[in-house]
Amino acid sequence: MMSRIAKILGPVRGAFSRKAPSEKDRILADLETEIEKESLSFKGTLLNRAGDVCMKAGDGEEAVRYYGRAIDALIEDEQPEAARGVAKKIIRIRPQAIRTICTLTWLALAARHMATARQDLRQYAKAAKEGNQHELASKHILAMAKLQRDVPFLEHAAEALDELGMEDDANLVRDWVLAGGSPKVPDTQENLIARCLKGAGGSIAERKADGVPA
Repeated sequence: MMSRIAKILGPVRGAFSRKAPSEKDRILADLETEIEKESLSFKGTLLNRAGDVCMKAGDGEEAVRYYGRAIDALIEDEQPEAARGVAKKIIRIRPQAIRTICTLTWLALAARHMATARQDLRQYAKAAKEGNQHELASKHILAMAKLQRDVPFLEHAAEALDELGMEDDANLVRDWVLAGGSPKVPDTQENLIARCLKGAGGSIAERKADGVPA
């Protein structure tokens, strides 16, 4: 009798042990197929949509991974405004994601939204100080300042460097304030945007520190 019951229950148990794909998994699989086929200009949009699907399903960790991939694609396609929108979604999930706040600042500079860039810079310096990333953040801030003629941004950069304990760098940027801008500003707007987008991308190690794969 027991052997007959085991034979009947065996397949049933096997059926229940195999978890059917969720609706989220099915949608993501379809999106990944589309992502593979699409041109670069549409990949960022699809990856952003995949992140939204994960958020709707309550999976913030996977959403961040998709949003990170979306930012990479949008930066590569030179879409700073769209990349900023996606980066803000990561900040809503991880308010102290230091590298992502840095990315937001670079993207604001690429889009020439200087008031926004100054605000993002203050947030970046604060987060870097709290996260004990003084040296790395100061390198980014100095690199940002080197590309600028915008005196108010340079003033904010000098204050941020002071806050991070980088007095020499702060004094150098103040020299640029007095000169009316950095002597290393790119010669064309196109080159400036390209340099800012490169800074926004960052390194694999920096992105992984935020849990956002590069």
